[in-house]
This record gives sequence, C-alpha cells and structure tokens, in this order.
Amino acid sequence: MIVRFLFVFLAVAGMRVIELRLAKRNEQYVKALGAREFGARHYPLIVLMHVGFFLSLAVEALRKGARPSRRWPLLFPLFLVVQGLRVWTIGSLGRFWNTKILIVPNGQVVKKGPYRWIRHPNYLVVAFEIALLPLLFEAHITAIVFSLLNALLLSVRINVEEQALAAFTDYREAFRARPRFWPKIFGTLRPS
Repeated sequence: MIVRFLFVFLAVAGMRVIELRLAKRNEQYVKALGAREFGARHYPLIVLMHVGFFLSLAVEALRKGARPSRRWPLLFPLFLVVQGLRVWTIGSLGRFWNTKILIVPNGQVVKKGPYRWIRHPNYLVVAFEIALLPLLFEAHITAIVFSLLNALLLSVRINVEEQALAAFTDYREAFRARPRFWPKIFGTLRPS
C-alpha cells in the first residue's frame, strides 16, 4: 500500500523540482527580454501553500496507512489526464512558462494549446491536482483545506496577473471571448 503512495508522491514531487528548474531558466530568458515581475508580494505565500500541501498530504496519507482510495480506478486516470494538461500547458507557453508572473512589455500572449479555449489552464491544473492527489489516498482534510487556500490565493494572483497582462500585452483583446477556466462547449467561441 505504502509503495503506491510513495511512487505517486515522489513522482509528483520530482516533477515539481524539474518545473522549478525550468522556471528559473525561463525567468532568466524573459528577464533578458525586459520582463517585469508582478505579484512578488504574494508569491512567497503561494510557495508556502504548495510546500504545506505536500507536507500535509504526506502526513495525512501516511497516518491513514497510505491506502489508495476505493475510487482509485476513477481518480487515477483523471489525475493522469490533469498531468497531461499540465505538460501541454507548459509546452504551449514554452520559454514564457513560469511560476512567477513575468510580463514582457508589448509582448504577444500565447494563444495556442489549451490557451485556445481558456485563459488559465495552468491554474485549472493546480486546482484539480490539489483536490485529486489527496483524494487518491483518502487525505480528505488536505484536499479540502488546500483547495480552499489555493482558491483564496488564486483569487489574488489571477487579478494581479490579468491586470499586468492587460496593461502590457495584447491580453485584453486576445482573450476577451475566452472564459477563465471552463471552455465553452456549445457557443460561438472559436480558437484563434
């Protein structure tokens, strides 16, 4: 039982370490292009929340024996789909993907990949992951507490990010018709 938990936990933690290295490299690239950072005051809270999430998940899951949920056959494939969306999102942004809000003035926003349908696929991924990963191992308290914390922090972060993008890029015009998180399935939205 614990082997499955450790495998999933260490795989996700390992991916986050790789992403942090990628973010650092991308930060240097966009700063060389003249990028400005926004939201630096709330960024440490986001880092703290993510570290706290992993610690809480480990403690709660291990205290409960790290048993997979009875809903594992449903939850794990969904979790893998979310990870695929994460990779697609990061790949779509390329060198502009980051964990910080770094805006290149007069830049063009990325409109490909999942950004063809929604404005914030990365935040959608994080929200799903913070709920799904604990639920895979019956860590319900972690899922609830950190989903609420994440929603609170994202409400601040998304406003800061959208204001910066609107002020310094073509964001307002490019994403006017796109919803933040849920693509319009039936409607007039056409990918650009």
